[in-house]
Amino acid sequence: MGNRNILKLLLSFLKIGLFTFGGGYAMIPLIQREMVEKHQWITSDELLEMVAISESTPGPIAVNIATFVGYRVGGILGSFCATVGVILPAFFIIVVISLAIKKFENLKMVRYGFMGIRAGVLALICKALVSMYRECGKNPFSYIVMAATFILVAFLNVNVLTVLIMCAGVGLIYYSVIRGKTK
Repeated sequence: MGNRNILKLLLSFLKIGLFTFGGGYAMIPLIQREMVEKHQWITSDELLEMVAISESTPGPIAVNIATFVGYRVGGILGSFCATVGVILPAFFIIVVISLAIKKFENLKMVRYGFMGIRAGVLALICKALVSMYRECGKNPFSYIVMAATFILVAFLNVNVLTVLIMCAGVGLIYYSVIRGKTK
C-alpha cells in the first residue's frame, strides 16, 4: 500500500472517529461504508470476522477494529495510522469537553442534544446489526446460536470472550458433523 493510500486510511479513520458517538458498535456502519463500500479495501466477511475478533480481545472495540482493519489494509504502518486516526478525534473532543463541562452541563439544550445523540447511536447500532445479520448463515443452527448467545450475554452476564469461544466450539462440532454426513 502506497503512502497516498496510508494517508487515505488515516483520514478515513479520523473521519470515522470524529463522527462516531456511542462507542465501537456505532462505528461499524461507518467502517463498512468507508472500508468495504467506498474504498473496497476489505470485504463484508472480513469486517464481520474483525468485529468478532475485536469483541473478544482486550481493549476498546473501536481501537481493536481500527487496528485490525489498518493492519489488513496497510500492514503495521496502516495499523498505526488507523488506530491513531480513530483515537485522536475522541481525545481532542474529551479535552475540549473537560475544559467546558462545568459551564454547560446544566443547560437543557446540552442535555437534549445528548439525548438526540443517544437515539442516533442506537439507530447506527441497529443498522450494524442488520448488516451483520445479512452476512450470517440463516439456518436453524445459526438462529439457535444467535438466541443462546444473546441470552447468555444479555441476561446471564456471561463473559463475551467465553461465549465466543463456546460458539466457535459448537460451530466446529456442528459443521464437522454436518460435513461428515455429506461426504
